[in-house]
Amino acid sequence: MKQLSIFLEDKSGTIFRVLNLLKGGGIQIIASTVADTMDNAIYRIICDNPDKAYLILSDAGMTVNLTEVNVIELDDEPGRAAEALAPLTEKGINIAYLYSFLLKGKGVLVYKVR
Repeated sequence: MKQLSIFLEDKSGTIFRVLNLLKGGGIQIIASTVADTMDNAIYRIICDNPDKAYLILSDAGMTVNLTEVNVIELDDEPGRAAEALAPLTEKGINIAYLYSFLLKGKGVLVYKVR
């Protein structure tokens, strides 16, 4: 699955600008997460049309990457995420980041490995 990573300054209105640009392009956001540092943030987005979203944001002068991420669909039950990730841990695979969401009654894990 493709994920957008948008690099933003940590100041008021930057996330709104992304959302407004995507709204104007008819892009549906499925999931998103923000990781912040002292001066910047990375806004990661899963959406219905990542290639179009990438063009919209890059044409607007934003720094954006399109990255392949791993996705696991899970039953919405306690402990399923731990069970799903156990084989990666057993093989010594390092997970760089992970986030999750619910979609149509299923849990979804999105992760990137190093």
